[in-house]
Amino acid sequence: MFCPFCGASAPDDSKFCVSCGKSLAPPQEVPAPPPPAPAYQAPPPPQPAYQPPPPVEPAYQAPPPPPPVYQTPPQPPAGPPPQPAYQPAAGPLQYTIFGENLPAVSIRLNPGESIFTQSGGMTWMDAGITMATNMQGGFMKGLGRMVSGESLFMATYTSTAPNQEIVIASSFAGNIVPIDVTARPVIAQRTAFLCAQPTVTLSAYVTRSIKAGLFGGEGFVLQKLAGAGIVFIEIDGSLKERTLAPGETIKVDTGNVAAFEETVTYQAEMVKGFKNILFGGEGLFLTTLTGPGKVWLQTMSIASFAKQIIPFLPKPSS
Repeated sequence: MFCPFCGASAPDDSKFCVSCGKSLAPPQEVPAPPPPAPAYQAPPPPQPAYQPPPPVEPAYQAPPPPPPVYQTPPQPPAGPPPQPAYQPAAGPLQYTIFGENLPAVSIRLNPGESIFTQSGGMTWMDAGITMATNMQGGFMKGLGRMVSGESLFMATYTSTAPNQEIVIASSFAGNIVPIDVTARPVIAQRTAFLCAQPTVTLSAYVTRSIKAGLFGGEGFVLQKLAGAGIVFIEIDGSLKERTLAPGETIKVDTGNVAAFEETVTYQAEMVKGFKNILFGGEGLFLTTLTGPGKVWLQTMSIASFAKQIIPFLPKPSS
């Protein structure tokens, strides 16, 4: 073999070169160093258990509307169609009271406006006004009016043209008073009613007090005026209006109470004192009116007027 370092020849079993002295043994393979240990790495987090996604709520849907309930179509009423309710024309009622001690009321009516009065109450009217006679509320209300001193039938006057005049005169010397009964009904003496708008109702009013009915001077049955609108009443003689405060009382001679609001208490009381009864000239009883409310007083009554003239009437010869 030859020395790999110097090229000199040497025996095959020589371990060293005789020329250069270097080892002729074959080089031993040096094992490679082990690879470095890897750096510590944290284990991966455990995977969460599988959870199914939450259910999706369906969008709100309104419930279907219920099926319509079958309704029988309205049947037309039998007989003639009802008359439409009275509707006054725009603006207040136009009227003028004239005549002083023998008064009358002149009322101007436009198309569709009406006024009603007892039969025979009209004095004169224009050609554009028509008259219709009826019981004004039916037979029972007509009977009630008869009891209160009015007629069974009423006459309604309706205008068919603009600015038509109707005149209604008082039956006795005195005054004509217009009263609006919309806010509060009014109780009046018998035969006080003259005329009114159709929205006003005239009925009988029965006195609750036995003493007032017997000795109040007007009897048990008076007239009640209610509804809405203006009514005209007759006042005998001169007129005096008074408004009574709550609890305020006035004493009136029997027969001199023309009208009072429904809130006024109507009573009768005996005159106190024996001499007053015998020589006072006022009779046994006086009428008392207690507020609150308005009262209409008159200086004369037809009954007292008739009592004064009876002695002067001619007497039939025997």
